[in-house]
Amino acid sequence: MRLWVAKHSEVSPREQLVTQFVFAIASQELKPGEKLPSTRELARRLGLHPNTISAVFQELARRGWVEQRHGSGVYVRSLVGNLAGGGASGLDQLFLAFLDQARRSGHSLAAIRSRLAAWLATAPPDHILVLEPDPELRRILMHEIQQVVSCPVRGRDFESGLVLEACRQAVPVALYTWAGELANRLPPGVACLWLRTRAVWREVPLDILRRPENLVTVASGWPDFLRLARTMCAAAGGDLLACHFQDTRESGWETRLAGSALVIADTLTAQRIPPAPNLRTWTVLADETLEELRVYTECFPADGAVARPPSPTSPSNP
Repeated sequence: MRLWVAKHSEVSPREQLVTQFVFAIASQELKPGEKLPSTRELARRLGLHPNTISAVFQELARRGWVEQRHGSGVYVRSLVGNLAGGGASGLDQLFLAFLDQARRSGHSLAAIRSRLAAWLATAPPDHILVLEPDPELRRILMHEIQQVVSCPVRGRDFESGLVLEACRQAVPVALYTWAGELANRLPPGVACLWLRTRAVWREVPLDILRRPENLVTVASGWPDFLRLARTMCAAAGGDLLACHFQDTRESGWETRLAGSALVIADTLTAQRIPPAPNLRTWTVLADETLEELRVYTECFPADGAVARPPSPTSPSNP
């Protein structure tokens, strides 16, 4: 993984590195279980004090992105709930693991079959439910997913609580950032699929960004997009004095794009900007995740005409 640090930027080296590591892990540029460079090695490579690197690793561990193994080093935490399976053999392994765990928990084979039959008899999912507390980010995620799937895409926050009815006939999806939080909020029996994000600046020409004579404008209605873009521009060596950050929720933002050598926008904002060679769109979700969602939803009912699942008190439920 390549890291950038601008030491004389108004954005601290610690914040620059934490942001880059988070995006690298979320996009799986850094793979689950991968060992990160040692504090001493990374400090020497970047010309920073070891205490700064140590603080970076501590912050990543606090947020749940890495785990620090005593005497061994710092490792990327394993992602859970990936969309992609492993083909037929991977599915067999999942079934075997499920059966083994169910038997170890004291459930008889007859009980397992009965409950499985009840699950298979319920109505199949007919829409995707994006779980995200930030309303602006939620709108962006819904937009990106809707571009690749034919089923409805809905969204809601989870701060006020999630009930089973809200998740019924839905495939809940959320950014991996919320894995720990949603583990305690999802109703029993409801699984969530975790979304991977894209590596930062894949589509951004860094040579333009780094020229101080070029005006660079970042436009978005998602405040965190503007904050993260500021951090990444600084880390990549961009001149923040030549960067404008436009909140599209404010009036007249379109007129302030004129004269920009480079415009960076989220996918929702990009639709409101006339196509131009200097426009670069940053998609939040990784291509692999979007493709997995497209394939996953191909089996959804085409017309949405599905029966309601049996209620918990129905005689058909064991």
